[in-house]
Amino acid sequence: MSAEITLFVNPTAGRGRGARVAQPAASALRAAGFCVRTVSGADAGDALAQLRTAVREGTGAVLAVGGDGMVSLALQALAGTLVPLGVIAVGTGNDFARAMGLPVRDPEQAGRLAGEALKEGRIREIDLGRVNRAEGTGSGSGTWYGTVLCSGFDSRVNDRGNRMRLPAGRFKYDLAMIAELAAFRPFPYQITLDDGPAIETEATLVAVGNGSSYGGGMRICADAVPDDGLFDITVVGDCTRATLLRVFPRVYRGTHLSHPKVTVHRARKVTLEAAGSTAYADGEPMGPLPVTAECVPAALRLLMP
Repeated sequence: MSAEITLFVNPTAGRGRGARVAQPAASALRAAGFCVRTVSGADAGDALAQLRTAVREGTGAVLAVGGDGMVSLALQALAGTLVPLGVIAVGTGNDFARAMGLPVRDPEQAGRLAGEALKEGRIREIDLGRVNRAEGTGSGSGTWYGTVLCSGFDSRVNDRGNRMRLPAGRFKYDLAMIAELAAFRPFPYQITLDDGPAIETEATLVAVGNGSSYGGGMRICADAVPDDGLFDITVVGDCTRATLLRVFPRVYRGTHLSHPKVTVHRARKVTLEAAGSTAYADGEPMGPLPVTAECVPAALRLLMP
C-alpha cells in the first residue's frame, strides 16, 4: 500500500476555498503518517486529467474534497480501479456521503477516519451507475455516477435554474420550480428494463437510483442499496399540479413511495426515452434523453468509517 494520499480539490471553488477547507483533513492525514498530495487544476477537465495521472502512478487513495460534483468527477478516474475513494464532504448536498454513512461538513474527522480506514483495510465495494447516450458504445465507455440519475420535472427545474443568472444560490432553483409548475405537464415516457419490452407511460419524473437521495436529502429512491447489483427506479406517474405539490414534501422522508401514483422497479439496466427531457446524474447534466444506465457491481472501492 502506498503511503501517499491524493486530496482531490475543487478547481472552481472561489479564491482558494477548496484548498482551505481541505487543510484540516490534510493535517489529520499527515499526523497519521501519510504523505499528502493535492490535485486541483485549472478547470474540471484539467483536474480530472491530473487525477488520472495520480491513479496511474499508484496513489494509495483519493479523497474527494467538496460535494457530490467532486465525488462524481473522482468516479471518472477511480471506477474499475483498485484505488479506494474517501470523501471529505463539505459541499451543499453531500448526498453520496450521507448515503454511505460518511461524516458531513467535518473535514478533520473525515480525514482522520479515512486514514484509519486505509490502514485497517476498511473498504466497501459498491456499485456504480454508468450512463451512455448512444447505441453501440463499448462496455468501458460512458459516464459514471454514484447517487441518482433523474429526468422529467426535476431535470426541467435544473435546466431552467442553470439558465438563470440571478438570483444566486439555491433560491434561483426555488424560482425555477415555481416557473416550471406554472407550465407543468407529465411527459410521455418509454422505459425499458433489462432489455424487456418498452413500458409506455405518462410520468412526472423518473429517477434511477444507485443511492437513495439527491438534491440535498430528497430520498427519491429511498430503499436503494448501493451494493446489491440493482438500480431502484422510481416512477412518479401522471400527477396533477395539486397532487405533485402534496406529494413533494414526502420525498424528504421517503414516504412518497407508498403513494398510488408512485411505482418502483428494480433492474440492472434501464433505458429512458422522453422527448424534451434532460438527464442529470449526481447533479451533473448528461444531455437529452434517450439515455441508458447500467448498474456495474463492485465498481468502486470506498473507504469506510
